[in-house]
Amino acid sequence: MFSAPSLTVAFFVSLCFITLASGATRLPVDEVEALREIGKTLGKTDWNFDADPCGGVSSGWISTSAQFDPNFDNKVICNCTFQNNTVCHVTNILLKAQNLPGTLPPQIVRLPFLQQLDLTRNFLSGPIPPEWSSTKLLNISLLGNRLTGSIPKTIGNISTLVELVLEMNHLSGSLPPELGNLPSLSRLLLTSNNFSGELPSSLARIASLTDFRISDNNFTGPIPKFVQNWTALGKLAIQASGLSGPIPSEIGLLTNLTDVRISDLNGGSSPFPPLNTLTKLKALILRSCNIAGGLPDNLAGLTALKTLDFSFNKITGPIPVSFEALKKVDSIYLTGNLLNGSVPTWMLQQGESIDLSYNKFTTQRNGQNTGCQSRNLNLFASSSQDNNSSGIVSCLPSTCGRTSYSLHINCGGKEELINGTTTFVADINTGKSSLFFQGGENWGFSSTGNFMDDDRSTDDFIALNISALSMPNPELYVRARISPISLTYYAYCMGSGNYTVGLHFAEIAFTNDKSYRSLGRRLFDVYVQGKLELKDFNIADAAGGIGKPIVKKFTVPVTNGTIEIRLFWAGKGTTAIPVRGVYGPLISAISVDPDFVPPSEGGKGISAGAVVGIVAAAVIFVIIFVLGVLWWLGCLRKKSTLEQELKGLDLGTGSFPLRQIRAATNNFDAANKIGEGGFGPVYKGVLQDGTVIAVKQLSSKSKQGNREFVNEIGMISALQHPHLVKLHGCCIEANQLLLVYEYLENNSLARALFGPEEFQLKLDWATRQKICVGIARGLAYLHEESRLKIVHRDIKATNVLLDKNLNPKISDFGLAKLDEEENTHISTRVAGTFGYMAPEYAMRGYLTDKADVYSFGIVALEIVSGRSNTSYRTKDDCFYLLDHANTLKEKDSLLELVDTRLGSEFNKREAMTMITVALQCTNVIAADRPTMSSVVSMLEGKIAVKEVVSDPSVSKQDMNAMWSQIYRQKGENTGEGQTQSMSMDGPWTGSSTTASDLYPINMDSKYLENRN
Repeated sequence: MFSAPSLTVAFFVSLCFITLASGATRLPVDEVEALREIGKTLGKTDWNFDADPCGGVSSGWISTSAQFDPNFDNKVICNCTFQNNTVCHVTNILLKAQNLPGTLPPQIVRLPFLQQLDLTRNFLSGPIPPEWSSTKLLNISLLGNRLTGSIPKTIGNISTLVELVLEMNHLSGSLPPELGNLPSLSRLLLTSNNFSGELPSSLARIASLTDFRISDNNFTGPIPKFVQNWTALGKLAIQASGLSGPIPSEIGLLTNLTDVRISDLNGGSSPFPPLNTLTKLKALILRSCNIAGGLPDNLAGLTALKTLDFSFNKITGPIPVSFEALKKVDSIYLTGNLLNGSVPTWMLQQGESIDLSYNKFTTQRNGQNTGCQSRNLNLFASSSQDNNSSGIVSCLPSTCGRTSYSLHINCGGKEELINGTTTFVADINTGKSSLFFQGGENWGFSSTGNFMDDDRSTDDFIALNISALSMPNPELYVRARISPISLTYYAYCMGSGNYTVGLHFAEIAFTNDKSYRSLGRRLFDVYVQGKLELKDFNIADAAGGIGKPIVKKFTVPVTNGTIEIRLFWAGKGTTAIPVRGVYGPLISAISVDPDFVPPSEGGKGISAGAVVGIVAAAVIFVIIFVLGVLWWLGCLRKKSTLEQELKGLDLGTGSFPLRQIRAATNNFDAANKIGEGGFGPVYKGVLQDGTVIAVKQLSSKSKQGNREFVNEIGMISALQHPHLVKLHGCCIEANQLLLVYEYLENNSLARALFGPEEFQLKLDWATRQKICVGIARGLAYLHEESRLKIVHRDIKATNVLLDKNLNPKISDFGLAKLDEEENTHISTRVAGTFGYMAPEYAMRGYLTDKADVYSFGIVALEIVSGRSNTSYRTKDDCFYLLDHANTLKEKDSLLELVDTRLGSEFNKREAMTMITVALQCTNVIAADRPTMSSVVSMLEGKIAVKEVVSDPSVSKQDMNAMWSQIYRQKGENTGEGQTQSMSMDGPWTGSSTTASDLYPINMDSKYLENRN
């Protein structure tokens, strides 16, 4: 994006390094003093003025490490080519995601060569200094702060300005006409402020604009026709801007547009603007624009289109035949219109993700109703048979098995018993962009939309709290269901009468501190029974803070047996805090309670039929009792099935029917088999909606699998983190126990580093650093940040999986243990993998989270060296990577440990940090090992790495002791039928669920063919 400075940064920095080596580089004293003042004004306290500010990475003025916060950036960049490479000038300052608490510095005028100022995502307040007008800045980015006041008119004097990014602040007032004096301005981003007034006509002069965003403001007047002057425009965002329609027809002249987002316009009805000329479009959103008339039938030429959203307008008529040309579009949303006729066959059979809910289609085909969901097509409330006045939806069952008089849903969470009296039923479907899901016998939900710009291949429709919650019944608020556009909960078969509907909310996606993560604003509308009850509802404002609960209650008369609750995002609020893609409706729980005494079961009296039923039930009870006694005595007892053993357990995750898994894996076809281990085989599968999955199947031969199966479900279903593998659900049916995971395209870290040569991946140093930090973050979450404090017990390279972008995800929670905070340690059956186990755990069964820290240290050494931690030949001849590292440390040549495949292409400072941290983590004394949060900070360069002082011989002694312990226990346990593995990659004791089951290191060519 930052074209001009970005092209020269690498050149300038390299020149700085060259001249620094000669000792000739010098930054003028005035610029050094200016940096001091700028640091004080910003609240930047860690600039080291004892080092050369133009010294780059080596001086600490540029941080290149992968950070705990992916938004983080810390750079002061200089051009050192002046006066024969003897003088430097500051050209770029990037201080992103550092939570700087100060104000914007007027002192940047003392940096005459400064071209880029990027203070994105901090905690800065105050106005934009008018003094900046005398600079020669190319780029100004202030997204995600607390800035107030108006844009100074003098900004129009910065004739060099290319980018002005002021999104997500509290700026106000009218836009100064002087902005039209910026002849080179390419990007003007003003989303989520409080700007008002009409757009100044002088903006028509900025013919260089390529990106214009003014969503979520309070502008007035129509969308101006002068947009036709912006012929270079590629992106246009006018969502909930305050402007009114119609969308000017001149938009059809902007043939370079790739992304158009216009929504929530004021004003009357208008037809579609011409769109057929916009052949470069990838995203076309015209939502809630009061568009009337039929769908355009000339969009077949929009072949690059990925997202099409015409939802919540007044569009009538059938879907044109020409729309079939759009069948490869990723997402099509026509929700909330007046479309009629038949649903096209291609939408039922071939569309990627389509939402037609809330329309007037004839859904009957060949005499059969297509239901509320057909493959990837949401048809909820889309029928001409639906009576909007009655609220009854025809795609749901026409008869009720029973009448309900209350309903309690834990939105996005598992079943919870609250106050010992009220059960909130589970609502854990992971969701998708166009979905109706039948959640219970008399309720379901419809969700529409995908989160834009979040750089994720799949969206999460369940939010997790990112900080500790202190409130009554926190279990209702740790998870919440979210939606990008519209979320409707629908209850039916309710008894007639007045009810109190309680909508439970708590803002859990932001933090309650003085950081940029606290600056997010979520706004949405709430409709109950079709009536707008809450406009621009802000959970945090209503509750009095982030992480605080609030229950909004409404009295709802029910006469037709239905209750409808709809949450709708009307384009307002921030969309990029803490990261892009955080916005839209959020709800934690729903309670529906009668304002009357419900009739008792069976009515006022007992009918003859009821008497017969009671007698029959009594007879059946006696028979069951007798059979139970006989079973107990062994007369009728048979070997229990796996289903019976696990029946009734709260596994806390979604459930898949066996037929669905069979279909996904082609009936467990051997061609789809991707692994085999102690737990059983693992298959690759594809669900009906296109989701690729990995299915772990419990082998009937597994003796310990049941216990670990339940343990793995229980642990991982309670955890969600970017660096933990995602569990979609499980299947418990007949004698089948199946875990359904997300499919990770790049297999395990072990295979990538030291698997068979044909399967190894070329991991450069930056990727290895990213992987190491990612694993550390995942463990820090398990140990310190999650609601459940968990010791994994089996951290190793085969249990770290890599997604398509080589992001690491920790897997295999079959051996995980809860770490009770009141216990100093857990004494437990030793289980894990040799070479990764901490000595105190392997020899004494003494388990704390420091056992995982030790295992991480071994994995870190493997990442640096590209070698497996052990190469076992005989009992007395075993290469151990940790011993090798300690030997190199004695010789002061630790960098020899670095994988020779990297050559010289690695960051020596980061490599030394990673090795030193690994040696700290593998300290024989558990108490001296760092916490995982400290590990993260050290790897990211946020805190200093201490020198490792230990006796390396102790490590060797402990390893020898571990070997003796292994052989001794192996002999003791042989008669007990336990599986003992002496494999370097396999489990040592009691582990029947390993990641090598999911992703084996040794694979034949058939696996590779099937994987593709």
